[in-house]
Amino acid sequence: MANERSGKPADNNPPVFQRGPGRRVPTGPVVKPKNTKETLKRLWGYLRKQKIGLISVTLFTAISSLLMLVGPYLIGKSIDEYIIPRDYDGLVTLCFVLLSVYICSSIFSWLQMHIMATVSQHTVRDMRSDLFDKLQKLPIPFFDKTTHGELMSRTTNDMDTVSNTLNQSAAQFINSILTLVGVVIFMLAMNVWLTLVSMIIIPIVILFTKNVASFTRNFFSRQQKELGALNGFIEETVSGQKVIKVYRREGKVVEQFQEKNRALRDVAKKAQIFTGVMGPSMNFINNLSFALIAAIGGWLAIQGDVVTVGVVVAFLNYSKQFSRPINELATQFNLLQSAIAGAERIFEVMDEVEEDIEHSKLPPLPAIKHSIAFEQVDFSYNAADGKVLKNVSFIAEKGQNIALVGPTGAGKTTIINLLTRFYDIENGSIMIDGTDIKMFDRNSVRRRIGIVLQDAFLFSGSIMENIRYGRLDATDEEVVEAAKMANADSFIRKLPNGYLSELTADGGNLSHGQRQLITIARAILADPDILILDEATSSIDTRTESQIQAAMKTLMKGRTSFVIAHRLSTIREADQILVIKDGGILERGNHEELMKQKGFYYELQTNAMSAQAAM
Repeated sequence: MANERSGKPADNNPPVFQRGPGRRVPTGPVVKPKNTKETLKRLWGYLRKQKIGLISVTLFTAISSLLMLVGPYLIGKSIDEYIIPRDYDGLVTLCFVLLSVYICSSIFSWLQMHIMATVSQHTVRDMRSDLFDKLQKLPIPFFDKTTHGELMSRTTNDMDTVSNTLNQSAAQFINSILTLVGVVIFMLAMNVWLTLVSMIIIPIVILFTKNVASFTRNFFSRQQKELGALNGFIEETVSGQKVIKVYRREGKVVEQFQEKNRALRDVAKKAQIFTGVMGPSMNFINNLSFALIAAIGGWLAIQGDVVTVGVVVAFLNYSKQFSRPINELATQFNLLQSAIAGAERIFEVMDEVEEDIEHSKLPPLPAIKHSIAFEQVDFSYNAADGKVLKNVSFIAEKGQNIALVGPTGAGKTTIINLLTRFYDIENGSIMIDGTDIKMFDRNSVRRRIGIVLQDAFLFSGSIMENIRYGRLDATDEEVVEAAKMANADSFIRKLPNGYLSELTADGGNLSHGQRQLITIARAILADPDILILDEATSSIDTRTESQIQAAMKTLMKGRTSFVIAHRLSTIREADQILVIKDGGILERGNHEELMKQKGFYYELQTNAMSAQAAM
């Protein structure tokens, strides 16, 4: 069977695909991470909106760090001035002072953590809002080439990674920098030589961290991408369980899952291994520094008046405080790699080209008075795949019922996609009342269109809300009237809560026919100038179909209607039938005219009647 978007026959051995809402696109190679500085700059653009919170966090962190730095100094002082001279009263007083210092430090530390949690959540809230807003502005082709699971991964997993890093690491990063600077100042004030000994570890840490980071950055980025691919595959297989079971492909699906799962495992393992190297390695470097200070400081204390025992003890404490922020900065650097990888993927979506925003400056489309005309329209979804529509021309007068008939992949749905401005044509023009459709605001064009698709899509919520989706300012009475016109009122009232009955995701607690009737009621409520029925009755039983025929006939009166249907019985009364084949209009006319021609339409009707008789 040919694919409408490519016009190419199906391959007997197709590659592994990820499926989006439309086209199938093969998974590509891993993309290299983008500019780290640019990503951090954009993240800062969100963070700086929380100026008061950031200032408070910095202030409280500075106070907490300063108090923690006073502790070792007081311990050294207690040894030199109270313990060695055996001044117990002074020692008790100093112990109370030291206790108060640590309590106050803990209080300010808790305050900065509390505020930072608020800052990080507000920041991620703004990012998530911008991302969701962006998704609403992206054109349909973007969703054709991107899987649902991939988008979900970016809006959830990647966003959570950024959130956790901001929440856990931002304040800790500030604390580490302030502590590092403070420790250096205190140590220099106490003894320059021991300070120089403590500084030996800095170039070692920097060199080691830089080398490890070059690996972890790449692995974390690949980990996020593999996670998105796995989520997309899971979402696809859960949605397609019926197809999988009917064709007995459970084993194949499990095999494909295991392959993707192994790919995620391998890259995640490498990322965690390189990250895990940091802790033990940094502990070794810190213990080496501690041993050097103890040995050299003890030797200087024995030599005489160079340093005192209290200063050596204070330096040993400061060495731990000096190594702790260096360790934390190294760890945070690895966490930052994961956050940057996630933020890059989020910003990639935000950087996608939106639908032309200039269209909002164009005049709105007024009520359609005369006709809709396709004039020599050419179109292809992908230039490499060839044209899907070729030199298509026809005129639909106001109030006419236009039926589009033809084999799968001929281009029927593509004509509808162009009329709704989901895609823009390459050559030719689409005219409404003599004016090119591109001259009007795109949203105003869609406001004039009501559409009912083969796959009846409903949102979680009440039936009343789902019908009102067609026109949000409609009253309850207008919603009920629309349901009556669609012959949906009778089954709705039989439900336990009537119009207030809650639907599960995609209306799973209703039959397909009932879901379709609700979408038809939604289209009726929208009161459009143009009505599009894209295989609207193909999945509905004959009895349900007969229920909506009268409502459809009333609804179509005075409106220009485009009907795509495999059941040829539903289009016999069409004012004009366009027979589409291989991207062009092969035949046109009403039912009687086309039957007399005994062409392709005649064959379709004959085959359909033969199939019906054989049932």
